[in-house]
Amino acid sequence: MARGHQKFQSQQKNAKKQAEIKKSKGHDQKAAAKAALVYTCTVCRTQMPDPKTFKQHFESKHPKSPMPLELVNVEV
Repeated sequence: MARGHQKFQSQQKNAKKQAEIKKSKGHDQKAAAKAALVYTCTVCRTQMPDPKTFKQHFESKHPKSPMPLELVNVEV
């Protein structure tokens, strides 16, 4: 087990290494947002994150089209 100055040096080295890993990895917001959009409108191909939003979209944008079976039992 490291003590004193050696422990401090080890912590600094580990923090630097973790920062480099985090920096090289980065965070892709576009990919995360795209992964969250799981429902696709069958009429206009618009993507939505949840069935509630999808049903609201379908009722407002496509009132004359028949409701998809996946939205029939969804409560708004």
